[in-house]
Amino acid sequence: MSSSDSPSALDLVLPGAADTRQEAMQWLASLAKERRLSPKTVEAYARDLRQFLTFLTGHLGEPPSVKAILELKPLDIRSFLAARRMGSVQSRSLMRQLAALRSFARHLEREGHGTASAFAAIRTPKVDRNLPRPLSAASAVAVTDTELRAGENRKPWILARDAAVLSLLYGAGLRISEALGLQRRDAPVNGIDSVTVTGKGGKMRSVPVIPPIQRAVEDYLHLCPYVVPPEGPLFVGARGGPLSPRIIQLAVEELRGALGLPASATPHALRHSFATHLLARGGDLRGIQELLGHASLSTTQLYTKVDATRLMDAFDSAHPRARKT
Repeated sequence: MSSSDSPSALDLVLPGAADTRQEAMQWLASLAKERRLSPKTVEAYARDLRQFLTFLTGHLGEPPSVKAILELKPLDIRSFLAARRMGSVQSRSLMRQLAALRSFARHLEREGHGTASAFAAIRTPKVDRNLPRPLSAASAVAVTDTELRAGENRKPWILARDAAVLSLLYGAGLRISEALGLQRRDAPVNGIDSVTVTGKGGKMRSVPVIPPIQRAVEDYLHLCPYVVPPEGPLFVGARGGPLSPRIIQLAVEELRGALGLPASATPHALRHSFATHLLARGGDLRGIQELLGHASLSTTQLYTKVDATRLMDAFDSAHPRARKT
């Protein structure tokens, strides 16, 4: 669902009593327009609510009204989460789903329907936070090198384009959506040494772009056969339209084979590599947080654990006293 979906379209998708469907439509519209969540996030929240309302229809024996939702007990919420868990849904998905339901409950409260206390009484599922898996510095640099793919049946401008995008991911720590969201007028060329990107939650940040990345973008623009207007996307596809993230993902998959890299080597792993390598060179944690656009320092602190893990691996493999006899 996108923020432009009409109420009639939502009415066909969401189950529940009429008043519940009406409040759900208003809630989803507010997520898109007031909170400015991305279309994919709004779509995920709509799917979460739809699954919950479908469960309640069977659980309660009838489509749930707003009054019935407000009268739910914690046991009802736990029953839903247990049913989802039995469907092999992982904790991270359950955590997001519970966040969506709590958001909808707060919407009902703001609209004056009453307090939905059952949602706040449920403990958030624990999630094991997997450590980021960065590439080595040599591998990260190799991934951004056009020479490695010179033998492929690809036009030079496409190889240069892919290299420029991957250079921004590793050299500036951008998310792939942020890199592909840049407009031509944002291009870090002709002495421009930074880009302003819009990250999660519509948060904007300015990121410095070092000379090698500037040159990669310049090479791409020099070779690109299309006239890219200032308001158009900086990176275009083979036919001149907006570039799909999937094309960059496929390029990295090919590079994995050429370099013998693990499956964890993805475009996003280049962003992890950016943060990990900065930290290893003495980068300030707060500064790295700002460069990455993390809302919470705890997210950035995961990279300190990565660095410590790599240090201990090196110690175990190289220190004479660490070797088993």
